Amino acid sequence: MTELKNDVFLRALLREPVSRTPVWIMRQAGRYLPEYREVRSQAGDFMSLCRNPELACEVTMQPLRRYKLDAAILFSDILTVPDAMGLGLHFITGEGPKFKNPVQTADAIRALRVPDVEGKLGYVFDAVRTIRRELNGEVPLIGFAGSPFTVGTYMVEGGSSREFPTIKALAKESPEVLSHLMDIVAETTIEYLNGQIEAGAQIVQIFDTWGAALAPDDFRRFSMASMQKIIDGLIREKDGRKIPVILFTKGAGPLLSDLSETGCDALGVDWTTDLATAREYVGDKVALQGNLDPATLRESPEVIRQGVADTLASYGNGPGHVFNLGHGITPDIDPDHLGALVDAVHELSPKYHE
Repeated sequence: MTELKNDVFLRALLREPVSRTPVWIMRQAGRYLPEYREVRSQAGDFMSLCRNPELACEVTMQPLRRYKLDAAILFSDILTVPDAMGLGLHFITGEGPKFKNPVQTADAIRALRVPDVEGKLGYVFDAVRTIRRELNGEVPLIGFAGSPFTVGTYMVEGGSSREFPTIKALAKESPEVLSHLMDIVAETTIEYLNGQIEAGAQIVQIFDTWGAALAPDDFRRFSMASMQKIIDGLIREKDGRKIPVILFTKGAGPLLSDLSETGCDALGVDWTTDLATAREYVGDKVALQGNLDPATLRESPEVIRQGVADTLASYGNGPGHVFNLGHGITPDIDPDHLGALVDAVHELSPKYHE
């Protein structure tokens, strides 16, 4: 086992004292980097890049060569799980992900079964092993998956959606069918994340991008309950270290209080809830991750620095804060602007940990 040289991120997730606030960025490996675009062109298409462990490793490492980040995150996609179920994932330029075989009837949903995760998603586990070797203990590696509800929206709607008409109708008209969908995706995700952990992921994050589109009671019944099921089924310790779990529900707001009871170690917070308010919701139960508005990175380095300062001040003193954006970095960002953000976190955060 390679000794971890920088464990500030892991310690912050466990609310242990640190000398400064750790920082990583959602979608830190991606289209804003010219070196990523070059590798993406070499791969031919997005899924070919995901399925090539060496190329997935390369793009995972790229941001770490530019910036003093405290974690790497596996390069993959939340929709690998339904792709493994035979739904036929593909990407259309300008339209995003699509499925050739969406499950849009009760019979199609009831017919879903947990796939052969190792056989269908072994390329992801190979990528994790490759990345861990390349990291050589410099920083920890985050594995991830989508929440069952978020993944389910794509499975049922057939692709991206703004209103989620089909899956919301299921919640009201056929809740037992939606519950079956949530259970199958959750069971698959447990195997998938545990496979990542066995392969070397040291933290896992569950991305619940669309859960808060549900009414609060439906959120608790479908999205939160399915994430709770995943957490209950995860490997929580390996190689003598705890495996922290981060939940990120975009737009959670007051629901952060409920999410803090799931057994996760940290909650991601988007920019619509300030961190001081989030701390009031969760108390000392979990760490918080976030939450600078990604649009801030379009501004000048001076404005970015002030945004970092405001975010750090909003969380305030003490352990349990991981600096991040409130959602993923967008493709139009100047890479130097992310450098300004990372440098500002390193410079401004130590005073909150004295």
